[in-house]
Amino acid sequence: MSDRPPPFPDPRAPDPYPWPRPPACLPADMLDLPPQGARVAVAGLVILRQRPGTAKGVIFLTLEDETGVVNVIVWRKLYEAFRRAVIAGRMLRVTGRLQRENEVTHVIAETIEDISAMLDDLLRPGGAGDRMPGGGGFDAATNSGLRVAPFD
Repeated sequence: MSDRPPPFPDPRAPDPYPWPRPPACLPADMLDLPPQGARVAVAGLVILRQRPGTAKGVIFLTLEDETGVVNVIVWRKLYEAFRRAVIAGRMLRVTGRLQRENEVTHVIAETIEDISAMLDDLLRPGGAGDRMPGGGGFDAATNSGLRVAPFD
């Protein structure tokens, strides 16, 4: 038996991150582990949407999770099926195939799910934000609950 940890996290193991992470998603820093063409699920905040005029309808998304960024390619036909999520989603879960070229890893999207509602749970009293270190939620009505660490 090997002492090496398994290449993929055990979905039944306790999540070390207290915020609401989608189940069975591979963190960005582990995308180098699956083989080329493997089907994976990733999730993260949408930090970039690009639709270059020279790309013939292809959309490029960049998602960010707590470990890094994920490049996602959305073909035109798939974009038409998941248009609302691609355009309006603040946080997405993407399932697709891994592609590696020139030391760059992309996920070629097959399904896209808007999971932005999970972000709202961070602000809800009693939600995941209360369980985070320094949490306590944020009350927009009273502008309270926001904790800012002082600069050293």
